[in-house]
Amino acid sequence: MKINFIGGLKTVMSNRDSIHNYFGWPTSARLKNGKIAVGASGFRLGHVCPFGKSIISYSDDDGETYTAPAAVIDTVLDDRDAGLCPFGDNGLIFTSFNNTVEFQRKTNQKCANSTKKAYIDAYLDNITKEAEQKALGNTYRISNDHGVSFGPLLKSPISSPHGPIELKSGNVLWVGASYKNGNDIMAYELDPTDGKMEYIGEIDTSSIKALGRIPCEPYAIELDNGIILCHIRADRYDESSAFTLYQSESSDGGKTWSEPIQILEDRGGAPSHVLKHSSGVLIATYGYRDLPYGIKVMFSYDGGKSWSEGKYIYSNDISGDLGYPSTVELRDGSLLTVFYAHIDHDGEAVILAQKWRLEK
Repeated sequence: MKINFIGGLKTVMSNRDSIHNYFGWPTSARLKNGKIAVGASGFRLGHVCPFGKSIISYSDDDGETYTAPAAVIDTVLDDRDAGLCPFGDNGLIFTSFNNTVEFQRKTNQKCANSTKKAYIDAYLDNITKEAEQKALGNTYRISNDHGVSFGPLLKSPISSPHGPIELKSGNVLWVGASYKNGNDIMAYELDPTDGKMEYIGEIDTSSIKALGRIPCEPYAIELDNGIILCHIRADRYDESSAFTLYQSESSDGGKTWSEPIQILEDRGGAPSHVLKHSSGVLIATYGYRDLPYGIKVMFSYDGGKSWSEGKYIYSNDISGDLGYPSTVELRDGSLLTVFYAHIDHDGEAVILAQKWRLEK
């Protein structure tokens, strides 16, 4: 298969005229009304930042133009990864998570810019324990009008960068990392009428942990035969960082799962988002953090039993702080992949989009 690019990179979200100009960890999705939504964390000072907001933009012309980003989840804490799950006739679940004040303060001690460090410390000093506990956790909000308005802030026992998925049955399945123990990968059913979540099962990741690797940041997809395929990011505890992908499958709706198998070489890339194209091809996009840094894509023509070699959609030699791609199929069968990256040595990360077509 050959990748043919359609036009150049588009910047979906940035804020170059402000110090709050870091954007990361996006998700793209086709809403039930046909619009494309892009969620992300933005208006930040950097990778860890208490000013982070989880935001959303929309496109009604298949990714040619986007609305200005608006905040959906903006707690007193560092609101991060934005996941999107369209459901029903007009629903949208928007997910995020945040960090403790203590974690943010420890990270801020490493800040080399004294003015920025003082700015962050002053803000953190004003967050009360009560406000922290009210906001802390894996968060989500539900819309029943295609993302025009959202309901109250809810808490989830799990998190994942790209959020839950809607199954063919209409049920919403969320496979994510446990809040209590981030190394456990669990499956829950989410009822979007009231936000209640019911535990279904979990993936036994002991074989991953036995290698000193950290299983995290899963994403699941339901195949035409009802099998649920899940990709799991795995890192190492030491600085070498495996940064690779494992795959597990469930044939009973997420109650039981196969033993995860490694599908990329060590340092091959992560985390993954998987899309089933109208042609039947599975398309997995993921970040690659060795030179040349970039966004890669691999394909499966047999329902995930095997995967092609990864190919670049985007690359640079600027920063390995990039990734979290997700892909939407456009009306003509072409593809739109959204991700975050640094596009110059002096600027912070922005949200980017690249259109492309898969051809034999």
